[in-house]
Amino acid sequence: MTAIDTIRLLAALAVICAAAHGCGYLFGALRQPPVIGEVVGGILLGPSLLGLLAPGARAALFPASGAVTSALDAIYQLGQLLLMFLAGAELRIRAGGRERRTGTIVAAAGLLAPFAVGAGIATLFPGVFSGPAGSTATTALVVGLAMAVAAIPVISRIMMDLKIMDTAFGRIVLMVAVVEDVILYVVLAVVLGLARSGTGHPSGLWDVVGTTAVAPTAAYFTAVSLLFFAGSLTRGARLFRRLAGHRANIVARQSPVAFRLIFLCVMVLLCLGLGINAVFGALMAGVCAARGDQGADGDGPADGDGAAVEGGPAVWEAIRQFSMAFFIPVFFVLVGMRLDLVRAFDPLFFLWFLTLACGIKTFSVWAAARLAGEDPLFSSSLAFALNARGTIGIVLAGVTRQAELINDRFFVVLVLVSLVTCQIAGFRLSKAADRLRTATVTGPRRQLRGTRADR
Repeated sequence: MTAIDTIRLLAALAVICAAAHGCGYLFGALRQPPVIGEVVGGILLGPSLLGLLAPGARAALFPASGAVTSALDAIYQLGQLLLMFLAGAELRIRAGGRERRTGTIVAAAGLLAPFAVGAGIATLFPGVFSGPAGSTATTALVVGLAMAVAAIPVISRIMMDLKIMDTAFGRIVLMVAVVEDVILYVVLAVVLGLARSGTGHPSGLWDVVGTTAVAPTAAYFTAVSLLFFAGSLTRGARLFRRLAGHRANIVARQSPVAFRLIFLCVMVLLCLGLGINAVFGALMAGVCAARGDQGADGDGPADGDGAAVEGGPAVWEAIRQFSMAFFIPVFFVLVGMRLDLVRAFDPLFFLWFLTLACGIKTFSVWAAARLAGEDPLFSSSLAFALNARGTIGIVLAGVTRQAELINDRFFVVLVLVSLVTCQIAGFRLSKAADRLRTATVTGPRRQLRGTRADR
C-alpha cells in the first residue's frame, strides 16, 4: 500500500465506523436491533444513495478495486469470522422436560416445511435465484435454507432487551434456533463445498482426489461436515480446556484473549484444509471455547479436566468489546454497501418472497406449537420470534453471493428480508413481553398469567 492508499483506507474506515455506530444508536433509540441501523448505514454509503448523489466522492472514498478494496474485503472477512465466533458462544440448549418436547416438535416443523417449500420453488424456477456458479441442486438448497433460517444473535438480543431470555419462552426459542441452525450450517457447508469443488478455486483436501463427480463430492462434504461438527461438539470443549490449562501454554497465561483468537484461527484453518467454509470453523471455535470456559462437555464434566477455565467471562467480554466496536459493525456496513437498491432491487420479488417465507415459517411453527399443547399467544409469539432471520440470514446471503451461487437480485432480497423480519419479531415480542415473562408450565397446557391490563 502506498501512503495515499493508507490515507484513503483510514478515511474510509472512519466514515464506515461513524455510519455504523451513528445509525446503530438511532435504531437502538427506536427500540430496533442496532444491526439494522448498521446495515442501513451501509446502504447510505453505497450505490443506493451516496453513489447516486455524489458518485465521484464515493469512488474516491471506496474505489472499486485496488489496495483499499482488498483491505476492506479482509476486514469484512474478519468481521464475519468474529461474528460467527461470538454466535457460536451463544449456542446452548438449556430447555428440559416439557419445554424440550415442545421445542423438538417446533424445530422439526419449522425446519422441514419451509425448507421443502423453498427447495421446491427453486427447483421449478432456478433462474430466479441462481448465480453464475449455481446449479439446480445448490440453488434449491440455498433457497430452502433462506426459508428456514433463524438468527440466534438477533433473537437473543431482542429477548435480553425485553427481559424474557431466562423464561420458558426464551429457553424454547433458543433451543429451536440452535437445533435449526446447527442442521442448516451442516447443509450450507455441504452446498459451499459442492460449489467450490471443480471450479479452479482451492477446496482443501478434496482437491487431492481430483474428481468433480456429484455423488462422491456430495458424500465427501456431507461426511466431513458432519464429522467436524460432531467432533467439535463432543470433544472440542475438553480439547480447548486442556490447551488453555497446559503448563507450556505461555500465550494463555500472558493473554487469554490472544489464545482464544489463535484457537479461532486454527479452527478456521482446519476447516479450510478440509474444504469447509471458514465461517463454520469460526462458529465451532466459539462453541468449543465457550463451553470449555464454562467447564461443560455437553454431558457434564466427568473428571478433574472438567473444571471451568478461570477468567472466562471477563475474557469473552473483552473479545465482545473490540469485536462490537470495530470489526462486526464494519462487516454489517460493508454488507449494506453491497446492496444496490437502484439496479438490483425488485419490489415485487421482495414482496412475494417475504410473504411466502414468513407465511410458511409462521404457520408451521404456530401449528407445531399448538399441536404440542401451547396456547394461541405463546404459539404465535414463537412463530414471530423464529421468523427473525437477522445476522444469520445476512451471513447466508453474503457467503452464497461470494461463492456466486445466487444473483444480485436475490442477495438484495435476502438481506432486506433479514432486516424486516427482525423488526417484525421485535415489535411483536415487545407487545407480548409482559405475559411471556410470566408463562409457567401447569399441566397439559402452558398458562399465561398477567395483569388485567395485559389480558
